Amino acid sequence: MNTLLPGKACSDNKHLFFIAGFILLVLVISVPVLTSVNFSLDEETLSLAEKEYGPDAKKRLQAWVKLIREDSSKTDMEKLEKVNTFFNQLQFVDDIIHWKKQDYWATPVELLASNGGDCEDFSIGKYFTLKILGVPEKKLNMTYVKALKLNQAHMVVTYYEKPGAEPLVLDNLVQVIKPASQRKDLLPVYSFNGTGLWIAKQRGKGKLVGSSERLGHWQNLLERMPKGLI
Repeated sequence: MNTLLPGKACSDNKHLFFIAGFILLVLVISVPVLTSVNFSLDEETLSLAEKEYGPDAKKRLQAWVKLIREDSSKTDMEKLEKVNTFFNQLQFVDDIIHWKKQDYWATPVELLASNGGDCEDFSIGKYFTLKILGVPEKKLNMTYVKALKLNQAHMVVTYYEKPGAEPLVLDNLVQVIKPASQRKDLLPVYSFNGTGLWIAKQRGKGKLVGSSERLGHWQNLLERMPKGLI
């Protein structure tokens, strides 16, 4: 993805070493999640995030835990708005600047600790957080689109209230959640979740063409994801 907002590059080997160590530790020690009520992150993970990215990194992760544990939303829409607003506070930074890789899908912990990521990272964070909050996976997709005004590929989260319904779009480019029919600036390409892969058709869910296991970046992400988030 092209950079939409400026990011701060990690310029020395020491910083890259710490990033690698932080990512590895996150994978190992994050606490499994059964419900939103008992969601937590290991204190060592929080401490390492603070050491690498500063005190605000720990605060962001603690705020995420608090958002999940103390959620009192009565409807899916309340959850969608809360989660969309929370993640859209973060900075957009291109992968090549932020992670020194051409295309890297960060876990929600990596995104929040580093206070930045690209559209895939925003979408991944929202998707898994909504799942923890009890929104059924069958209602959620991560959808690749072409952002027509920017003339570039882009990813959003789409929510389907029921099968065949027009999806709502959660986007880091537009703060307000809108029905797909009101996002004429986005042209859907394909979408996926933990169970399937769909080729998009207009602004609906599209045709199921197989399992999301066909997506290499998705499988790599799942291998790095803290167990409680899957």
